Amino acid sequence: KNVQMTSMPQMVSIFNGLGGLSAVFLSFIELYKISVLVGEISFAYQITLIFSLFIGSIAFTGSMLAFAKLDGYKWSEKLTLPFQHIINIILLLFTILLSYFYFLNSSDFNYILVILVISLVYGVFFVAPIGGADMPVVISLLNSFTGITAALTGIIFSNNVMLLGGILVGAAGTILTVLMCEAMNRSLLNVIIGGFSSSGKSSIKEHEGDIKEISDSDFAVQLFYSSNVIFVPGYGLAVAQAQKLCKEIQEILEKNDVEVKYAIHPVAGRMPGHMNVLLAEADVDYSKLIELDEANQNFKSTDITIVVGANDVVNPDAIDDKESPLFGMPILKVWESNNVVILKRSMNPGYAGVQNPLFFKDNSKMYFGDAKESLQRLSSELKNL
Repeated sequence: KNVQMTSMPQMVSIFNGLGGLSAVFLSFIELYKISVLVGEISFAYQITLIFSLFIGSIAFTGSMLAFAKLDGYKWSEKLTLPFQHIINIILLLFTILLSYFYFLNSSDFNYILVILVISLVYGVFFVAPIGGADMPVVISLLNSFTGITAALTGIIFSNNVMLLGGILVGAAGTILTVLMCEAMNRSLLNVIIGGFSSSGKSSIKEHEGDIKEISDSDFAVQLFYSSNVIFVPGYGLAVAQAQKLCKEIQEILEKNDVEVKYAIHPVAGRMPGHMNVLLAEADVDYSKLIELDEANQNFKSTDITIVVGANDVVNPDAIDDKESPLFGMPILKVWESNNVVILKRSMNPGYAGVQNPLFFKDNSKMYFGDAKESLQRLSSELKNL
């Protein structure tokens, strides 16, 4: 209840990690009973326990690192080692080898202790190379891991409720992960290898042209006399907690017969459905939310598109620049609107670390400042018209 809406992705990561840790504890205790107290047990039962221990460990330490990345801890970006993916493969093979030795001699509990340590380290290295812009996919993937461990734990304890719940969470998380990868036009392997980085080498480049700023009064007048307006929310909206002001401006415009919609990119924000949650909190009607394909069809007939805190999901380089790390990712083509107004604190690049040529287009104008303060000024201007 006390967690701010901007910190909701971090909270989801912690909860998800604790779910994985629970499976680790349960599997560890059962393996201890087998090795020290019981002795011989079926091979299938041992495999289930080892697999639950391994996946649960990845879910725990991976989710904790995801939390650290989302919360801006600088040390979390320094954990990637040279040849990280080769190291990960070696750790994975080493885990399989130790598991084999344990199956040969299940009375030696030292194998389990080493497997546990390697699994926890592997969870860190699994998430370490993944860039910040891919965090929604990572959270969804780790969530599916936790569901899998819950299902395995249900098998271990013959608990149908845990089994069913785990299957639902694991399947839903997996499906959501696949859908989000498709929305980004990237494979899951490409995400895991690490594509969009919030801390790696930036590909910022100079763009010819000058930016144009818009004043409060001009912005308000253009909106007030428009026929249709589309908001494009991003993580900046969450940081500023400006969703209720968007709803307030929407209501003012609708009283003047202006049609208002919200274009939602599948990976906007820091967790799956982040923008949907924010707008739902502000009581924005769900029918006003349009997805990527429908939004791109609507932009050509839109008078003004207002980009609130989004950056990478509206970057034309994803289409135009093959050298960009964003290239190939489906984006919202906001520049096809008659006018685009971008709300940003500064000209700093987005989470993927690349500059956005949208800012320099002829029909684009910048509206600098904190999104909440900027929208508050805009709302006041609209009320005075």
